[in-house]
Amino acid sequence: MRFVSRKTGVAAAMLGISALALSACGAAPEESSSDGQFKDFVGCIVSDSGGFDDQSFNESSHRGLMNAKEDLGIQVKTAESKSNADFTTNLNGMVTAGCDLTVTIGFLLGDATAEAAAANPDKNFAIVDFQYEKSIENVKPIIYDTAQAAYLAGYAAAAASKTGTVATFGGIQIPTVTIFMDGFADGVDKFNEDKGKDVKLLGWNKDKQNGTFSGDFEKQDKGKQITKNFIASGADVIMPVAGPVGKGAGAAVVEANKSGKEAKLVWVDSDGFLTAPDYKDVMLTSVIKTMDTAVEDVLRTDAEGNFDSTPYVGTLENEGVALAPFHNFDEEIGEETKSEIEALKQQIVSGELKIDSASSPK
Repeated sequence: MRFVSRKTGVAAAMLGISALALSACGAAPEESSSDGQFKDFVGCIVSDSGGFDDQSFNESSHRGLMNAKEDLGIQVKTAESKSNADFTTNLNGMVTAGCDLTVTIGFLLGDATAEAAAANPDKNFAIVDFQYEKSIENVKPIIYDTAQAAYLAGYAAAAASKTGTVATFGGIQIPTVTIFMDGFADGVDKFNEDKGKDVKLLGWNKDKQNGTFSGDFEKQDKGKQITKNFIASGADVIMPVAGPVGKGAGAAVVEANKSGKEAKLVWVDSDGFLTAPDYKDVMLTSVIKTMDTAVEDVLRTDAEGNFDSTPYVGTLENEGVALAPFHNFDEEIGEETKSEIEALKQQIVSGELKIDSASSPK
């Protein structure tokens, strides 16, 4: 059974990236080798501090830019932020470099993107994982109702658990992180309700909106220690929602299995089995946001002269979010559980089942 369409699968490894500060300052834009029809259009992207090699949402968004370069023939420029202090500098560099559309990645770039858009009304911007209270004419939000897919992951995690305890943790407590955790918690609750079980969730209390956070998206050792603590407390399926910090969680799960435990990992943003192969042997599934597709679509629309600021909202229905295949754990999960998950997915798509999160797109 497949839970994600072919277009959301990850293709070949992404192209190498220089750490910018600065392709945005003077270097000629990188041109496509294709015969695309938009050779004069310059599409650009600014990462958050996780960098383009985070095996998560920065990498997926960057892949969308590179796909647009290949498919449309546009020129591209990239700016990789090493810290939050780089955001404004990198955005200004993109404007100076003549970018027609600059995509910024992540909730933490919200303020810097709004400031750049206000200062440059003749330039267009798109921001992944952020929605403004009041629409900005030249900024298009790319947002996701991630709780829908995370709900399915929570159900799967509870079904796969042999200890009766699962866990999740975040990087920073912001809406684009807690929306995963809310959906995951509700999925665990649904499994317990349907099966008469009492699988416990560590790391997040949806009702109280508090839980475990590493405090950043960079320090992998924090993710490793948090995960080791969860495993010591009996958790055998862990979902980190923390960008590169998730690599630390993956390392802890791999080590636990080498020492005789049976722990599994749920990845986020991309199909971790493909994008984080160091942990594929312990990868139960992933909660996918198809940022590559959305970013390419927004670039295409602007290149065609049809930019608008209406938010793109990814859902299970439009395949903007999805549950990845179970890969090596497909047989262990079993046909009954996969059928149950598919039924839940269809109920969500039809509107029969509503997944609520305080962080869901409004």
